[in-house]
Amino acid sequence: MASISGYIFRQLALAALFVAGALTLLISLFGSVRLIDFIVNRGLPISVLFEMSALNLPKFMAVVLPIAIFAAVLVVYNKLTNDSELVAMRAAGIGQMSLARPGLLLGALGVLISYALHLYLVPAATHAFKLQQFNYRNSYGSILLQEQRFNAPVDGLTIYVRERSGEGELRGIFAHDSRVPERPVTYTAERGIASQNAQGTRVVLFNGSQQEVDRESGRLTLFNFDQYSLDLSLISQDISTRWREPEERFLSTLLWPGDGLHDRTYSGQLIAEGHRRLTSPLQILAFAAVAVAVLLSGDLNRRGQTNRILLAITLIFAIQVAALGLSNISRRFLAIIPFSYGLPISAILLSIYWLVRNPRQRNPAISSSNA
Repeated sequence: MASISGYIFRQLALAALFVAGALTLLISLFGSVRLIDFIVNRGLPISVLFEMSALNLPKFMAVVLPIAIFAAVLVVYNKLTNDSELVAMRAAGIGQMSLARPGLLLGALGVLISYALHLYLVPAATHAFKLQQFNYRNSYGSILLQEQRFNAPVDGLTIYVRERSGEGELRGIFAHDSRVPERPVTYTAERGIASQNAQGTRVVLFNGSQQEVDRESGRLTLFNFDQYSLDLSLISQDISTRWREPEERFLSTLLWPGDGLHDRTYSGQLIAEGHRRLTSPLQILAFAAVAVAVLLSGDLNRRGQTNRILLAITLIFAIQVAALGLSNISRRFLAIIPFSYGLPISAILLSIYWLVRNPRQRNPAISSSNA
């Protein structure tokens, strides 16, 4: 009997891995479209695309895991029925719960994986993604000084760079500064080095010239320089002051928000998000239990199990809609949170009860032949 359970479980695991991998790849491809736009507009290397996509993988896996396990249970148990393998197993005396055990075990394993994703991997990867996105958005190398483009980092300042040949190293620089309308200044330089610190962003120009026009007198001032520091007047944002969004927080900072202004303002949303992470993995076992209960209970129909599959999909859809509704309402009314726990637990218990109380009858043809 253990070998039969292992046989069913292996098929379930392989099917779940295949569906999860395919869905994760598909979602990653769609998600990379936005990343490509982000990277191209900032002149970032292609390696950033793979880096940012990898940081999104745990979030995508957490989304597709319940779907993958539910689909695997439906496909494998339906195949076992259509191939008459379940009929042979029942004829050999294998009980209902023994047949259901591999599907429930896969659901329980999915719960453990989902908890690892929701409680650690997803917030850690999302936080790293946000930090990288923040750094690239506020980096002089990605948003200010793109090659062969007229960059306008601030109003009144235009910079053209012919080539970037290293980390912060620039060649063929043209800059027009009209932030003081009465005294516009034009700079040209053979090369330069961009640097960024807490005071702002600067470009140190080498071997260039400065042309300044006094609009009132019309006087042109021109002089050459060996080195000149051009202040871009961009004060760097302090990353330590950035408020962490709920999706990039760990459970402790969600259930017990801090004393900051944003935490106090959004305390209800933070607490609701924390409980959502605790209840979402339970839905995986609920999905598996409902699918197993629907497919294994009742009489055998040789014309197929289309109606049962549709019933299972309908029930799962209803559970998912109810879970989303409870999650949204609990953000405003924390008293709803216990119902978020009760929904998947009730689905699990009712499914097991249905399996025990409503065993599928043996094939009438087999019964009559035995008689």
